[in-house]
Amino acid sequence: MSEFEQKVLKLLEDINGKLDKLLKPELSSLSSVPTPSVASAPVATTVKPSTIVEKQEEEARMEEKPPVEGRRICPECGGTAFATHEDRDQVLHQMGGVKIYAKCNL
Repeated sequence: MSEFEQKVLKLLEDINGKLDKLLKPELSSLSSVPTPSVASAPVATTVKPSTIVEKQEEEARMEEKPPVEGRRICPECGGTAFATHEDRDQVLHQMGGVKIYAKCNL
């Protein structure tokens, strides 16, 4: 086996170990739920790793910034009226004779 294949195999084993750690709490919480005494059909208790990852990503997005609702609010006065005008003294970019100016609050 080449060195590259050995590295890939080691990475895959690490990922498998991490997935096992993630799935253990899920499986233990599922096993604490009483199962019916009917043994005719086995119950699948596996949780897809993709659902766990999606749940973690959603929680991380919610922690980063809360969803924006409604209008912008000024942190100093609490007002919602914002007047922005072009500041003709400050040119940000010019392309083909069209100038893009900075904005300023008045």
